[in-house]
Amino acid sequence: MTRPYVRRRFDLWVALVAIAILIACALAASSGEVSGPERDAFRVVNELPDALERPLWVFQLVGLLLFPLVVAVGALIARKWRLALGLVVVIPAKLLVEKQIVKALVERQRPGTTVPGAILRDAHSSGLSFPSGHAIIAFAVATLLAPYFSRPWKVGFFVVAILAGLARIYLGAHNPLDIVAGAGLGVAIGCLLNLALGTPGRRTLFG
Repeated sequence: MTRPYVRRRFDLWVALVAIAILIACALAASSGEVSGPERDAFRVVNELPDALERPLWVFQLVGLLLFPLVVAVGALIARKWRLALGLVVVIPAKLLVEKQIVKALVERQRPGTTVPGAILRDAHSSGLSFPSGHAIIAFAVATLLAPYFSRPWKVGFFVVAILAGLARIYLGAHNPLDIVAGAGLGVAIGCLLNLALGTPGRRTLFG
């Protein structure tokens, strides 16, 4: 029997909290400067051993712009049409909000410009960095996938998204607030798409 699709009030509340986090980060970063505590947090991650470069570089791939399309192919194979549509819509939604709204309001440079002594591992030294596009994609995909899977899978998706965000700090591409703001925006996009398209009822795709 086909499971009913529902629109959960939970998604609305999570989206509102995520947007509030994004706004708080934007206000904190609006000066373009990096505070002392944020700089310290950046260095804790950025100065981790070089041996972590390859595995963390792999994790940050889930934040690439085309990654949702790859996952959407899997959703189509599984005949999860609404999930596939949501994954495709993530890309224009991300580009619109990130490029046309947030980065137009918050002009903050990358760590190579704002943090003296930042270690850059195949990362640009300049350019606008707020919010992290990789974090937006990683958290939006995790949020879209979560209603279709059981709890261990949900946790795994968000652990991977967090590692993708940490990887961007480690590589020297973003400061911590960039990642937190990107995570907030990604979760908001994912929740609003889940709310618009509907998600499966009580049962999940696996377990």
